[in-house]
Amino acid sequence: MLFQSKSQQVKQSELDYDNIPKHIAIIMDGNGRWAKQRALPRIAGHREGMKTIQKVVKHAVDLNVQALTLYAFSTENWKRPKSEVEFILKLPSRFLDQYLPELVENNVRVTTIGDFESLPEFTQEAVNQAKEKTKNNTGLVLNFALNYGSRKELIDAVQKISTSVKDGDLSTDEIDEELFSKYLYTYDLPEPELMIRTSGEKRLSNYLLWQLAYAEFYFTERYWPAFDEASLDEAILEYQHRKRRFGGL
Repeated sequence: MLFQSKSQQVKQSELDYDNIPKHIAIIMDGNGRWAKQRALPRIAGHREGMKTIQKVVKHAVDLNVQALTLYAFSTENWKRPKSEVEFILKLPSRFLDQYLPELVENNVRVTTIGDFESLPEFTQEAVNQAKEKTKNNTGLVLNFALNYGSRKELIDAVQKISTSVKDGDLSTDEIDEELFSKYLYTYDLPEPELMIRTSGEKRLSNYLLWQLAYAEFYFTERYWPAFDEASLDEAILEYQHRKRRFGGL
């Protein structure tokens, strides 16, 4: 179902803490437009968006969310100006340099999905260091979608399944939704129950197309740098007002 955000402030007491989405996926959109409104360069919006990640992650920990997948860089983002791409791909290093101790303290485990090997070495090094330092943490999974595209993910899954069939390790009769899901990048995560997109855009942009089949969608006009803890509460409250029937009555 599609959600529109409200301007009202959500009181903490309104949330049902027994009905918090286990996995929330977010398309962090609008950094450049936020900066333009303030006559700032686009990179200033990306820098401010990094601060929003810190606030949202901390609040997700407080709410006992199990997994948070953030669309940080898509396979289509390479089309942007080279200087902006380089800046965005340095953000993981800047974010983790600044906030990794806090992530460790809050028992957060850092993971990624996407074509990680095609990212610059400096991005890989920073993220791998964070993965190593948080690999034994048992709290929130902070999952960055980096150089991620859902169509590529699906093609990768089909290729792997085809190879298994060709090698005789798998028969076509065994292929069902459950098995297919095990070949996706998110095989070890629950499917997202809530998808949030900021900036007013209302499309998935090649994001988790299989995994979001039964997620609730929440679209807000707020640009990502303006999204905060109260904004997350508002999205979750909307989610809690829905009846999730999964095709039934």
